[in-house]
Amino acid sequence: MLAPMQGLTNRGLRDLFAAWVKPDTLFTEFMRVAGGETRKPLSSSDLKEISSTELGIPLVVQLIGHATESLVAAARTAENAGATHINLNLGCPFGRMNSGLTGGGILKRPELLHELIHEMRNAINGTFSIKLRAGYDDPEQVFSLLPLFESAKVDFLILHPRTVLQEYSGTANHFITARVVKETGLPVIANGDVRTAAQGLSLLEQTGAAGLMLGRGAIADPLLFQRIRCGVVEQPESAEKLAMFKYYLAELLSRYQGIFCGEQQVLGKVKTVFSTMDEPEFAKVIKKLVKTKTVLEFSSLIDSVA
Repeated sequence: MLAPMQGLTNRGLRDLFAAWVKPDTLFTEFMRVAGGETRKPLSSSDLKEISSTELGIPLVVQLIGHATESLVAAARTAENAGATHINLNLGCPFGRMNSGLTGGGILKRPELLHELIHEMRNAINGTFSIKLRAGYDDPEQVFSLLPLFESAKVDFLILHPRTVLQEYSGTANHFITARVVKETGLPVIANGDVRTAAQGLSLLEQTGAAGLMLGRGAIADPLLFQRIRCGVVEQPESAEKLAMFKYYLAELLSRYQGIFCGEQQVLGKVKTVFSTMDEPEFAKVIKKLVKTKTVLEFSSLIDSVA
């Protein structure tokens, strides 16, 4: 699965991944659901993102919020717009998601989850999954939530085994993932710190997880999907990495010119992928690409890389 990453996995990037490396499942960026009867459950821009598939690959609509009535309404609205799978975000660690009750923040108030999860499950006709952290500040919290997810008949879980307060510091503790797999009959998708095919294949073997969700590792290196699928643990040669790098940026630039307005917005969106890349041999060219001011300058620099 390609992870939902706010500001990154927009429909242009998803279209490229679907056509090129073909993840088994795609996710929308999270769709924020505010409480209150006067608000529409989902924005008009969110509704444009919704479908059951993209290029034949299942598309999961991820919702984030904490008000039961509003989330139920949003799930129904999404299904009416064509969604066939809904995911609830119980893991986002940033900003208001941390200090409030949205995303990972709601794990501070687990007593609110019983009604929320059951009501959403009852309202959703298609499949319903949950993406969560191991806990808010206690990495053992997930184990106390498993009976709720099972009783509500959630279809599967996606576990990132850090706490909300950890954000992305330290390492993902996949010993917790392995324990969760053993303690629940629900399929568990492992998420967190997979940057190479060897790591991904080892994680599947060691945890017994039903699958992997790839985030930063796949945004940095889209061909990671293919290497894991084919069991290729060797890292690619420099020539292959360079060809991937040039093709990736050129295709993103092309797609983003069709969906974003103005050169600065297009370039800003393309440049967001650089935050995931830590390949030393690309460091100098990335530094130059970050400084480009026009699409022509960016494109010309990509072409000149050798």
